[in-house]
Amino acid sequence: MKKLVVLSGAGMSAESGISTFRDSDGLWERYRVEDVATPEGFAANPSLVLDFYNQRRRQLLECKPNAGHLGLATLEKDFEVRIITQNIDNLHEQAGSTKVLHLHGELMKYCSVYDLNTAYPISPEDSDLHLGDKAPDGGQRRPFIVWFGEPVPMIEPAIEWVMEADIFVVIGTSLNVYPAAGLFAYVRKKCPIFLIDPKDVKTQRADIHFIKATASEGVKQLTEFLMQIK
Repeated sequence: MKKLVVLSGAGMSAESGISTFRDSDGLWERYRVEDVATPEGFAANPSLVLDFYNQRRRQLLECKPNAGHLGLATLEKDFEVRIITQNIDNLHEQAGSTKVLHLHGELMKYCSVYDLNTAYPISPEDSDLHLGDKAPDGGQRRPFIVWFGEPVPMIEPAIEWVMEADIFVVIGTSLNVYPAAGLFAYVRKKCPIFLIDPKDVKTQRADIHFIKATASEGVKQLTEFLMQIK
């Protein structure tokens, strides 16, 4: 089977009702990034940060995978699909995708302030984190999220996946956030690249097949094309 590697961003989950970073009416609009998505913000006001992610977690629990998520899962019948996502939701997994790598962490997991690399699941029935909640090692629980200014430990395995790709697909990302945007540099020569987004995305690559559509419609069009060349 050919290796189909997908890089997904916020636009992948927008149709499911997940607020994106740039939504004018989203959760982010009411907070400064420095206050809720940095180690310094957590140190200054941990209760605010915990509550922010509690809100995002409650929102996620009300959302379902969209046709784009489901379409990528269905492609596993004909391709070895590997998904590298910038999203912290678990909608790819809910849709049935079996190989998902989260660059920026996972909303439905927590870690200890003493150990950022060991994750523990959060139960949907008891999804809020509170000040004073302890991880197994005795440290304060914090969201298992890679905040601005923190290392991105999964970037190395992501690079390996991209280097092995027979087909590379980008869905719903502005390609402005690094190191994820830098993955383009590791795509092999002559590897077909598809970019799905309803908006214009600036890129210096000239060898990209643009599909100007939402994730759901774009994955549908992508699937129709791939079925002709598999």
